[in-house]
Amino acid sequence: MSDEQTFLDTLQARNEARGDEPTWIAARRQAGAARFEAVGFPHKRVEAWKYTDVRAIARGEFRLADSADFSPATAAALTLPIEALRLTFVDGVFSRALSDLNTLPSGVTIEPLSHALEANHEAVGGALGRLAGVDFSPFTALNTAFAEEGAVIRLAPGTVVETPIIIQFLSRANEAPVMSHPRVLIEAGGRSEATVIEHHAGESGATNFTNLVSEVMLDRSAILSYYKLQEAPVGDLHIASLHVEQGRDSRFTSFNLNLGGALVRNDIIDDLNAEGAETQYNGLFFVRDRQHVDNHTLVNHNAPRTYSNENYKGILDGRARGVFNGKVMVKRDSQQIEAYQNNANLLLSDRAEIDTKPELEIYADDVKCSHGATTGQLDEDAIYALRTRGIDNQMARGLLTLAFAGEVMDQVTLDVIAERVELAVAGKLPERFNLTGLVETASALGEK
Repeated sequence: MSDEQTFLDTLQARNEARGDEPTWIAARRQAGAARFEAVGFPHKRVEAWKYTDVRAIARGEFRLADSADFSPATAAALTLPIEALRLTFVDGVFSRALSDLNTLPSGVTIEPLSHALEANHEAVGGALGRLAGVDFSPFTALNTAFAEEGAVIRLAPGTVVETPIIIQFLSRANEAPVMSHPRVLIEAGGRSEATVIEHHAGESGATNFTNLVSEVMLDRSAILSYYKLQEAPVGDLHIASLHVEQGRDSRFTSFNLNLGGALVRNDIIDDLNAEGAETQYNGLFFVRDRQHVDNHTLVNHNAPRTYSNENYKGILDGRARGVFNGKVMVKRDSQQIEAYQNNANLLLSDRAEIDTKPELEIYADDVKCSHGATTGQLDEDAIYALRTRGIDNQMARGLLTLAFAGEVMDQVTLDVIAERVELAVAGKLPERFNLTGLVETASALGEK
């Protein structure tokens, strides 16, 4: 039996158990399954996957979860301690008990995808899959075939949401590994504004597979900050693609922060379709041991006078491996655009590895574009200088590592997320130290 057939058999069993569905979603499932069966899992001879081996997924025996049972105490420990509108999924299954949607502001709709599909919402049918078609990747096709749960968020024109919206994905340490294929759909009306947090966490010992597809549509002058905090258990397998479409004068800011998972692949694709559209990509990945994280990004400047700025930092220890492939495409006649891209990497071990490939493809002549990539190690002189100030070796290294990440972390406006990342990167710091001052000192010493 082929690797693909195992997944297709699970899909067939699910479809039989599911029963009748609206025609439009059944047809899309069939299209996703047919595409996945035709192309199969990607292999390393495929250029976009040459550095990432997905055999751990292809050869895995994953079942589908049928409940959202989760220890309330464990969930509380994993949940970000912040006031928020919250949708929670456990192994891909919606948990009403762990969600908080009791006081939705006027103009805001937040609901599980399953509820929208049950109601056969025509708006969902018209938007779902418009940006992320089955041809994008085998995993997107697989997600389309299985998709039955996820989040649907709609902001009416002019709506400003002060409270963050959290989409929380929790992973259990099951007796047998499970898979989930959540779908996220966000539609931001004109002049609306919100912050969305996609948070992945779970129980130690979990070895599950998450295959997530997100579609974000920003109308004219909409503003959206999108945080992804991926701190899944180190045994989890995680594939995700985020597809964004921006209208005139819209603003999209992405924070892609990856700390967990055994195998992680993120694709982010943003289409700037009208003048004045701006996007900012802020990325940080911190991986250790044998963790593998692959970030592929693409910004399409499809209209003149659009702007993009991308800054990704990678920190790798042990035998970890990182991949960064960032591409900026400037379409013909997209004049007077600005596009900047940078990837910097810090290797904390001689056995860690990074493959980086920043790209620019330009078909217009009146543009401002730049890209670059660097890789280095900690400055031993800076470590020594910090140790002379009474800081032990481990903390000195942690501070310098945190200083390296500072350019990205300075853009993070949510303290609860910044603290999670700082703890993972630098460890627990004694209260007697002034963290800000020490990081500034470490940065200055590291530049000498």
